Amino acid sequence: MKVIEHIKNAKKTLFSLELLPPLKGKDVSTIYDIIDPLIEFEPKFINVTSHRDEVVYKDMGNGLMKKQVVRKRPGTVPVSAAIWNKYKITVVPHIICSGFNKTETEYALIDLNFLGLDNLLLLRGDPLKSERIFKAEENGHLHSLDLIGQVNDLNKGIYLDKHIENSVNMNFSFGVAGYPEKHSEAPNMEADIYYLKKKVEKGAEYIVTQMFFDNQKYYDFVDICRNNGINIPIIPGIKPLVLKNQISVLSQIFKIDIPEEFAKDVRKCKTDKEANELGIEWSIKQCKDLIKNNVPVLHFYTMGAGKSVKRIAKEIF
Repeated sequence: MKVIEHIKNAKKTLFSLELLPPLKGKDVSTIYDIIDPLIEFEPKFINVTSHRDEVVYKDMGNGLMKKQVVRKRPGTVPVSAAIWNKYKITVVPHIICSGFNKTETEYALIDLNFLGLDNLLLLRGDPLKSERIFKAEENGHLHSLDLIGQVNDLNKGIYLDKHIENSVNMNFSFGVAGYPEKHSEAPNMEADIYYLKKKVEKGAEYIVTQMFFDNQKYYDFVDICRNNGINIPIIPGIKPLVLKNQISVLSQIFKIDIPEEFAKDVRKCKTDKEANELGIEWSIKQCKDLIKNNVPVLHFYTMGAGKSVKRIAKEIF
């Protein structure tokens, strides 16, 4: 079933989650260990993140460094297939521009189509850690709008090879990301909303937000979207605080504000365990307020927080 159909058919706020593919060297059981404890809350869809190659430098022991390109996690396609095969829950693989060219993207989409997985989240992705600005791969997409265009073409049976005849149309439904505190590279919120609206006009059926810890940021973002004619469902992303240092790390990495009320309490914590408990309490408070305001879905980022997500879900679902 399509994500948008789950939302339209829902009579209450839905539960969904997002996870990372396992690190290379691990097996799929690491994914099942995250999902199994959360099945009782009936997640309607599960997102699987996608990751590009990374550049690392290996010390050669002679004063020189050797550049190596490595991929630390498997592709989103096999992990998504494994989840669907085991749980028969709607799976949403992430498809990104970062680190992939158009041909690689087309083959990933062909694989997903063969597997009957027709939900996607389309994203530009992050630049390499060594790059100050995002650079597209050779023959790759620079913007997520271009990636959307490739998916729309395949939905019309249009491949990169224009000589293919009598091709079958694919049937992908897709969502995109939204940033209640604006994307870190956007010059201002107005510009961010301008491009978000372009994605909606090109067929995005829902928006999943970046994590936030201040619900008012989400409500203000929804109001701005509605005032600019963006009327598709906007799903809030929730990330429980697990470690004390995340109060600064998450803020730095994702360019988000932490409410002073929350930050002040975290600073008082003497251990990560205390911070974890506080993170659970704060997320429960967030979620209860969001449900009260009739959000369509609560989407949980489970990375390192699976146990916290279970305790939060027990309180609210």
